[in-house]
Amino acid sequence: MSAGRLNLLAIVAVIVVMVISSSVYIVNERERAVLLKFGEVVDSDVEPGLHFKLPIVNDVKRFEARLMTLDARPQRYLTAEKKGLIVDSYVKWRVADTGRYYTATGGDELEANRLLSSRADNGLRNKFGERTVREVVSGERDELMAEITKELNSIARTELGIEILDVRVKAVDLPPEVSNAVYSRMASEREREARELRSEGREAAEGIEADADRQKTIIEAEAYRTAQATRGEGDASAAQIYAEAFNLDKEFYAFYRSMSAYRSSFANKDDMLVLEPDSDFFRFLKNPSPDQ
Repeated sequence: MSAGRLNLLAIVAVIVVMVISSSVYIVNERERAVLLKFGEVVDSDVEPGLHFKLPIVNDVKRFEARLMTLDARPQRYLTAEKKGLIVDSYVKWRVADTGRYYTATGGDELEANRLLSSRADNGLRNKFGERTVREVVSGERDELMAEITKELNSIARTELGIEILDVRVKAVDLPPEVSNAVYSRMASEREREARELRSEGREAAEGIEADADRQKTIIEAEAYRTAQATRGEGDASAAQIYAEAFNLDKEFYAFYRSMSAYRSSFANKDDMLVLEPDSDFFRFLKNPSPDQ
């Protein structure tokens, strides 16, 4: 066989391989695909596996079949009371109708996210505008998410060929200017409450002090009254004892009382009494015997 024929066979073989390779394509299980004929969709849902197409005539567009996330930028929405809120949300979606998805987005995931973001933004804006801040923050957030998911799924399926599995709000915050005003108001409220508590504390302290002083005065008065009564009883008992002793031996009692008087009067050497010598005070000094 001549060299020319060998070269020709080699060229033909290369061309056949190129034709075959350009006629075969594979769609794996993580992908969705559409088959085009001169740019027109002829098969809108190519199954996973090995397939054949006509070179030049047919083209294949593949898309991600797995779940994707649209993480939207935080947006400002007005509530029913016309109060602004900064809402951070995300959307979970996947391709449901490959033909419609390709027609609407050209198979571009970025374009799909842009179109989906616009529709999600409109839906959230409408739902937040129907509710108050309290309902959005606590009471009806789950209901709001269920409603927007259902409505957005209906729109996205019809217009974009996309299935919406979930719409979630990650965070709801007040705008910075409102947050500062709220924090300032909260601080003022706390300061006012603190002043009221301190005032009430001082009032309570004064009341307690006044009550303590009153109780002190009452206790001292009762103690003094009791002491006086006890002292009076003691004096009465002493007087009775003295009277009984005096009645038993009047002379001895007089002698004892005189000795006590002497002891008290002459306790200090500097003490001086000016009395007449025959005064009855010196009776027992002149005659110590009580019987004489």
